[in-house]
Amino acid sequence: MDANMVNSNCNGNQHQKLPVGVDGFEKLRRENFYYIDKTSMIRDLLQSWGEVNLFTRPRRFGKSLNMSMLKSFFEIGSDATLFDGLEISKETDLCDQYMGKFPVILISLKGIEGNTYEFARNLAVKVINEEARRLQFLLESENLSAKDKELYTLLLNSDMDDETLVYSLKEMSEFLYKHYGKKVIILIDEYDVPLAKANQNGYYKDMVGLIRGMFNQALKTNDSLQFAVMTGCLRVSKESIFTGLNNPKVFTVSDNRFSNSFGFTDEEVIAMLEYYGADGCYETTKEWYNGYRFGDTNVYCPWDVINFCDELRFDLTARPKNYWINSSGNDVVRRFVACADAGRTKSEIEALVAGEVVTKEIHEELTYNEMYESIDNIWSVLYTTGYLTLAEKPMDDNYRLQIPNREIRNIFTQQIMALFKENVRKDGERLSEFCDALKTGDAAEVERIFTDYLDKTITIRDTAVRNEKKENYFHGILVGILGFKDEWYVKSNEQTGDGYCDILIEIEREDIGIIIEVKYADRAKYTEALDAAFHQIKELDYVNKLRNEDFHTVYKYAIACFKRRCRVRCEKEIFEAEE
Repeated sequence: MDANMVNSNCNGNQHQKLPVGVDGFEKLRRENFYYIDKTSMIRDLLQSWGEVNLFTRPRRFGKSLNMSMLKSFFEIGSDATLFDGLEISKETDLCDQYMGKFPVILISLKGIEGNTYEFARNLAVKVINEEARRLQFLLESENLSAKDKELYTLLLNSDMDDETLVYSLKEMSEFLYKHYGKKVIILIDEYDVPLAKANQNGYYKDMVGLIRGMFNQALKTNDSLQFAVMTGCLRVSKESIFTGLNNPKVFTVSDNRFSNSFGFTDEEVIAMLEYYGADGCYETTKEWYNGYRFGDTNVYCPWDVINFCDELRFDLTARPKNYWINSSGNDVVRRFVACADAGRTKSEIEALVAGEVVTKEIHEELTYNEMYESIDNIWSVLYTTGYLTLAEKPMDDNYRLQIPNREIRNIFTQQIMALFKENVRKDGERLSEFCDALKTGDAAEVERIFTDYLDKTITIRDTAVRNEKKENYFHGILVGILGFKDEWYVKSNEQTGDGYCDILIEIEREDIGIIIEVKYADRAKYTEALDAAFHQIKELDYVNKLRNEDFHTVYKYAIACFKRRCRVRCEKEIFEAEE
């Protein structure tokens, strides 16, 4: 597909800037940023809108940019040329009827977070102050009474009381309606962020009260409202926030409607990569950042694709990174891994990480204070926030779930390893037993304790990689254990002799060196794996470095691993000091 079909404002041979961190539609269009056309969302919204419309999508999927786009389209005085060449411009009747015809209020709640309710409430006041200043021309309106203007002035004050704050959006819309004689469109971006932060910091009940009050006034009993659009990550239950609203229309990640309005489709990503001369990186981009399923549409995370493409512009050998994990916390995965017991959930996590599918009952309507009440609720949160996605369209409440791509798999594996290391650190006695066995050549005890470690942690396996890659997990577990032995010098993939041994340990005080070679025992063929490990140690002379550094005693370990089991063999070698 030609890039111009997606990105209408290409400028000859001059490549456009990539909008890394840019979520303002007008800025993006005026300043020659690359834009993937999502304006068909406007047409779809106008053809099916309800009085209140809620879109739930994971973070970094273009929610804020789409809200800015809606404002630029509907707001009185907006610049119609911003939409030249875009999909919505083909809908001439809709443009004539709706473009630039309505007053618009746009607020974003994504910055409302704090350790206390008082601080978060003050941030909410600042959000209202900012929008009131943008609309400050209302103070000059001949259609507003002196009392109206007195009330409007209160919306500009940083010390507004609770009553003013609760009524702020409703009153702002009333004043706009009086000024223009047109009903108002209210856009509320990331409506649920204050609730998430409040739940984390212990003032959830107070924040629910504030948000419920503001929404009820603005969205339930507001004769000045044309319609409202809201975005968020979770569909917070009606009983919690939307009490009394007349059946708001909710478009979740499971819904076919607007399924391609958030996120990039495969066609759009191909066009972007081609435009920047990085089409050879398509398969890597797909492996790392595709795999999300919204309704019947497979999509990529825009944040990831834009960041990766921006690096590829200057270096086609750039390696993909975990951009999404670095843009916010991943507390839900950490809690999920920590809650996994030794039974079914642990096995299900292992299946997901291995690229398999797990069937779970999902409830898309929760309250934030219910998120971690049960492991079943956490499954639902993982799905709605993008850590898991549909393998296929659900026929009922039972969803077939999978990890969408390599980036999200990395989030799971990092949290699994972090929890494992935390548990190793806590159990100093077992760590000492394991290290004592290693430094005395007690292969049976090393095997027993390491098997116990493997049995109690979540196994990371990937059925799609070669056997030598499968060894990396067991290698990582060993390094994670040994990293807490402060007086030991532990090196991973250390060059010695004619190759690189998996793990080399120097215990200088005791003049002991240890070589460890890890092998994956495919189909539990432990003997073959152990023989291969010792052959490699000998053939590549891994003891060379320790010999040259005059270590007296060297233990050579072959460790063969398969699933949760291992076999260990050890050989001891003594080097006499040269006179």
